[in-house]
Amino acid sequence: MSRSEQPSRRTVLTAAVAAAAAGGAGAVPAAAAPTGAPGHGKHPARPIDNRAWTTYTDWRSGSARGTRAVAGSRPGVMIGSPIGLADYTDPHTGTTATWEYATWTSPVHRLSVPSTEAIASWNAHTPAGTWIQIELKGTYSDGTDSPWYVMGRWAAGDGDIKRTSVDDQTDDRSTVWTDTFAIDDPATGLRLTSYRLRLTLYRKPGTKKSPVVWRLGAMASDIPDRFTVPATTPGLAQELAVPRYSQEIHVGQYPEYDNGGEAWCSPTSSQMIIEYWGGRLTPEQLAWVDPTFADPQVCHAARYTYDYQYGGCGNWPFNAAYAATFDGLQGVVTRLGSLTELERLIAAGIPAITSQSFLKEELTGAGYGTSGHLMTVIGFTADGDVIANDPASPTNDAVRRVYRRREFENIWLRTKRYNASGKVVSGTGGVCYLYFPARPSGRQRLALASVGVR
Repeated sequence: MSRSEQPSRRTVLTAAVAAAAAGGAGAVPAAAAPTGAPGHGKHPARPIDNRAWTTYTDWRSGSARGTRAVAGSRPGVMIGSPIGLADYTDPHTGTTATWEYATWTSPVHRLSVPSTEAIASWNAHTPAGTWIQIELKGTYSDGTDSPWYVMGRWAAGDGDIKRTSVDDQTDDRSTVWTDTFAIDDPATGLRLTSYRLRLTLYRKPGTKKSPVVWRLGAMASDIPDRFTVPATTPGLAQELAVPRYSQEIHVGQYPEYDNGGEAWCSPTSSQMIIEYWGGRLTPEQLAWVDPTFADPQVCHAARYTYDYQYGGCGNWPFNAAYAATFDGLQGVVTRLGSLTELERLIAAGIPAITSQSFLKEELTGAGYGTSGHLMTVIGFTADGDVIANDPASPTNDAVRRVYRRREFENIWLRTKRYNASGKVVSGTGGVCYLYFPARPSGRQRLALASVGVR
């Protein structure tokens, strides 16, 4: 659960897109479900655009200043010949250091869906002495441009810089709220119609080490303003064998990483799915954790997803980037449009981490209300109800829950809701994290493509 209500996570949307602009090359539109898939049939156009740069051709297509594309089983981009030196004063330590740097800028991606929000994701290897910065520059529907916005300063470790989002970024037309670019007033009709992403790769002067970025992309969307969503018809029943971890057994642990307990829903959920895919931490990696603490891997996940500006572990792309530090995994932040889409993923063996907020009485059996909480969806019952590993449980054994389908899909997919005081506040509109193999099977590839992810 979040520490407090985060209106920055969702802008209040007032209308669906009336018409979509033509998409540029490389956009991944949502495919129709294959015949025989759960809930197959006609599907409305999804108000979500995903684009990711992942292939050697992708990395060759950008504008490189001191970077070079690398081929292989997992193509990426890295420092070739640095183009200069830059000083960076870490706002969380006060330390100033000099770094060599190089940049890679994506081609312009023209959105298939003029959007009110965009969330970047990246997967990278950052050895000690290196780090990366991710920026987004957009073009609005009136032809003007946003500034370059910092979407994250990130390293897998925390010995060189403290990974951080950047506050106070706005041009009075759009704002970056922690990890989300958002149009300030969607009611004006202003939309984001295209964007570029820029990577800056840093390393200590004189070293041969370099960050390597394997995946860079963004999910942009224009989700209709809604308190409720249409009900979907249950599909195929299936349950995935995902490990179960409780965040609540960590209450009071590591105040420097937001004190465990309800603040750790995101890293706890991430660790469950990472281990489902075979990701394991070594005793050496866990040696820093107090040996009296159970499930030290959850403590580790909290430390290495912690956003020092946000002051918590709930930065969405930081969690996806953490998952991708495990061999053979990649991670993205996206939105899904229905439980039918989630059923397709489960049928292909891909669980998801969903973000939702609700009052206690809105989710039968939860036993709590929340202004923001992450849990892991691992399957569906024969009646179509949602099987979730909910980390907001008192013990690991109690983590597996079954939630009513209609209640769950509404609290997850809505964009507006009433809080306990009767005030209208925001919902996440179907945000989820997807972690999946770097080389997915054919079935997994089709399921991912059906929700716009490649």
